[in-house]
This record gives sequence, C-alpha cells and structure tokens, in this order.
Amino acid sequence: MKILEVKALVIPDIKVIKFGRFNDERGYFTETFRNSDFQKLDFMKDVRFLQCNEGYSRAGTVRGFHFQWNPYMGKLVRVLYGRMVDLVLDIRKGSPNFGRIIAYDMPSKPEDDHNDWIWVPPGFAHGVIVMEESLVEYFCSGEYSPGCEASISPVAPDIDWSLCDQKLKKTYDSIVPKTKLITDKDKNGYSIKAWKESKDSDNFIYGKC
Repeated sequence: MKILEVKALVIPDIKVIKFGRFNDERGYFTETFRNSDFQKLDFMKDVRFLQCNEGYSRAGTVRGFHFQWNPYMGKLVRVLYGRMVDLVLDIRKGSPNFGRIIAYDMPSKPEDDHNDWIWVPPGFAHGVIVMEESLVEYFCSGEYSPGCEASISPVAPDIDWSLCDQKLKKTYDSIVPKTKLITDKDKNGYSIKAWKESKDSDNFIYGKC
C-alpha cells in the first residue's frame, strides 16, 4: 500500500490517511488497505476490522450523526467515487471538545492520483453531507449491535461549530435546512444537551472509550 501522508485534523483523534493510485492510459490500480501497513500507524496498531459496509447516496443526502457502543465501533471511511463532506462530532463526556464538530471535504474521481481514508474512532458521532452522487466504503472495528446505537440530530441547535472550516459550514447550511433526503430518525436524534443527560452517554467517558 502506498501511504503518501497521515495527518491529524483539528481534533487530533481524527486522522486522514492519504494513499496513492497508479494511473495510466487504462485507468488506475491501487491497494486501498494492507493490514501490515496500518499496523505501523500508532493510532491503528490495536484496531481490528470486523465489518465492511458500502453506501450509495444521491446528491443532497444527509446522514448522521451515528455512533454505537457494546461493542464500540470505529469507522475507517473513504469515497470510491463522488464527493461528500465528512462530519465528526465529539460525544465524549469530559472531553475538552465535547459537543464540537469538524468537517472534511472528500472528493473522489477516477483520474485522481490518490484517495483518502478518514479514521473516526469510538467516542465520536459520524455523519455526511453528500455533494454529488457518491459511493462510500466503511471498515468498522465493531459489528453492528441493534439496541446499542444512537444519533445526534444534524439540526441540533447546540452543536458547537467553532472548530469547523467555515466554507464547509456554509455548505452544510445551504443543504441541511432544505433537503428531503434525511430520515426522520436522524432528524429526531439527540441534541447535545439531551445526549449529555441520557444514561447512555455514560458509555462515552473521555479517556475510557
């Protein structure tokens, strides 16, 4: 696997892993994942992936902000084609960034000479805004556990956007209020205040999850 760059985002637990593609007149070839290479990354050395998901979304789709416990589920996410804005929200009680969200733009075209993974560890809620028709792949460090999942509403008024790239926040504001491509379940998720008061939030204590 040709890892070009590994960088931490403004919340340093969130990492982006950029890897190369080998392009020629026929198209491209790439290794998207090699376990031995990921094991060399300090933040991935204890992670084992147990489930792989694929999601297709139309332009204007909003998903999130989802998370799970018992077992915890970290997510390694990439766009196979299309473009989405990835959104990551800190839900760890006691964290200095509790309630804060960040965004990362993830376009992907066949002619690009690289692609990105974004690593969202346990303790964070994950969501996306889909900018154009997109196909997305998720490697998950825990298997899906019905009854041990929840979400923060993408329209929750008390999300702290102070760390978010303002251009991406404007993109969010231009799509979320008017889109019809969001489920009622997601829209009716917790606010930050309601999540903090929920007994389930005790599963996400800073430094313990």
